[in-house]
Amino acid sequence: MNLKRSIPALLPLVLAASFVAVGTAESETPMQSPVNITSNAVRHDPHAAKLDVTYGHSALELKYVRKDAARPDGCTVRDHEETEEAEVEPGSGHVTVAGTRYDLVQFHFHTPSEHQFGGRNTPLEMHLVHRNAEGKLLVVGVPLVVGSHSVVDDVLATLSPECGAPVEIAPIDLNRLLPRGHHTLHYTGSLTTAPFTEGVEWYLTGEQHVTAATIARFKGLFTAGNARATQPLNGRTLVDVPRI
Repeated sequence: MNLKRSIPALLPLVLAASFVAVGTAESETPMQSPVNITSNAVRHDPHAAKLDVTYGHSALELKYVRKDAARPDGCTVRDHEETEEAEVEPGSGHVTVAGTRYDLVQFHFHTPSEHQFGGRNTPLEMHLVHRNAEGKLLVVGVPLVVGSHSVVDDVLATLSPECGAPVEIAPIDLNRLLPRGHHTLHYTGSLTTAPFTEGVEWYLTGEQHVTAATIARFKGLFTAGNARATQPLNGRTLVDVPRI
């Protein structure tokens, strides 16, 4: 495998515009997320454990995640850590790494992407959050770019209002949330919202498509963005890991 040739497929560098993440670097601890991914930070380890994805079908409940409920104007002001979050049915999906199972709990969205690719952001990023029996988290990050219609468009067709009822979504094939390419980049980082807990296992996929209308709809709700700025790698590397 020629790693240098494989990396561009994972880095969506050809963008119509450049985007800047918002939010501050609230923590100075050494293993924070998100990060900027460059080819010289990626390595290939033939012994790295594969990411085994087992997804099924699930109905979803799309809800608005509030961070400013105590504010009198909270229903109209957007905190940069707020988002739209889709909860999945228990047992509808999981991933396995080196024999450890992590169950899919929810997935949510950021604009622009929290992870950068060669110093640039994509319009949206989707985070699929998994938890194992001990409570440890594994997140699959999917950069979203303008393209053909995908199941992500169906999920974000009607956004949940900040101070309103969640949106019920008919069952979807969770596998269709992921791109066709089966390579991921793995590193150990943190939550990207407070309390920025470290020890989160991150797997970043290649691009998934959404329509321009979906991107505009989401950005219309989060006009100032809801992404944390990139954090220093501090010597960390990202490992090219197959997804099966």
